[in-house]
Amino acid sequence: MKTQTVHGARQREKKAFLALADATIFRGWSCGAPVDRLGEVVFNTGMTGYQEILTDPSYAGQFIAFTAPEMGNTGFNREDMESNALQASGLLLREMNPPSNWRSEESLETALLRWNTPAIAGVDTRALTLKLRDGGTQKGFLCTTGTMPEAEAVEQARAWVGLDGQDYASIVTTKCPYEWQRQNAGVVSHPLVAVLDYGVKFNTLRQLSAHGFHVQVFPARTTAEDVLQLHPAGVLLSNGPADPAALGYAVKTVQKLLGRVPLMGICLGHQLLALALGGRTRRLKFGHHGCNHPVQDLRTGMVEITSQNHNYVVEADSLDPTLAEITHISLNDRTVEGLACKAFPAFSLQYHPEAAPGPHDAMPAFERFTRML
Repeated sequence: MKTQTVHGARQREKKAFLALADATIFRGWSCGAPVDRLGEVVFNTGMTGYQEILTDPSYAGQFIAFTAPEMGNTGFNREDMESNALQASGLLLREMNPPSNWRSEESLETALLRWNTPAIAGVDTRALTLKLRDGGTQKGFLCTTGTMPEAEAVEQARAWVGLDGQDYASIVTTKCPYEWQRQNAGVVSHPLVAVLDYGVKFNTLRQLSAHGFHVQVFPARTTAEDVLQLHPAGVLLSNGPADPAALGYAVKTVQKLLGRVPLMGICLGHQLLALALGGRTRRLKFGHHGCNHPVQDLRTGMVEITSQNHNYVVEADSLDPTLAEITHISLNDRTVEGLACKAFPAFSLQYHPEAAPGPHDAMPAFERFTRML
């Protein structure tokens, strides 16, 4: 069995390990909840913003390995939550630090315990990142209880169904419709924007509200008929986790909304719009996860540094050029990062324009949506 060891790591009593499906073991110590869990292992290249990342519903089912060596410095607070809970299945770190920030209300470790999320520190995250980059995303078993033999954990990882073909949007979506808290109370007109929640981030709702919209959020399986009877000015298809090809119900909803109401799609919502237009999606080798990904707008030539989190991508040659225009591409791997419908008022972006965490380069996307309405 292949083994990666941690050199110079402090000795801890709470020994833990990550077992990958290829039989590689990464050892460390538990710094989160004492639970064992299965998940898909991805690496995130963001230097900061771990709270927004951990609470992003798009990370459901995933173990996040941060390439930045130290986490925990800024603690946790109520204002930076992107959902009502920690959404990632687990956390893999080189070093866990106590908080030292005036905005901190609790430590990262306390938050992990409160939300029953396992984590291990002392991991050789450079070696893990290189393995995922070169060999692709892997299934893993994170053992923090000390009750599972390593060989059995490897078998558990291999036997796990994984994320392909799985509808995680139905797991993370809101159970009931709700109205987002209004901002800009002085605005006279509040046109309604309906948000189909496949795993929406709070900052997306904040941005819509800040642009003067009355925002109502609906469960992922809400039908087009139920949305249209509210006569919204526009519909936003949110980000979300797992495989877009597993959301046949959502694709049908988008098809029925096209031409009836303006649409904006983000991340998973972008992929659903492409599927509704007859396109296809495929899995990336190791995904895009981080807040430093360069994307070019093909219409203007401008480059934006963007925040991203997705394992699947729209296949460019699957799009009918009479129906959809590819508007943005990744400068890292030339994959599709944005599209616009030619016959209907609808566009979508693969990256996260709400920038939580990340740079603000893509914020004008909400102004584009506002103009379209």
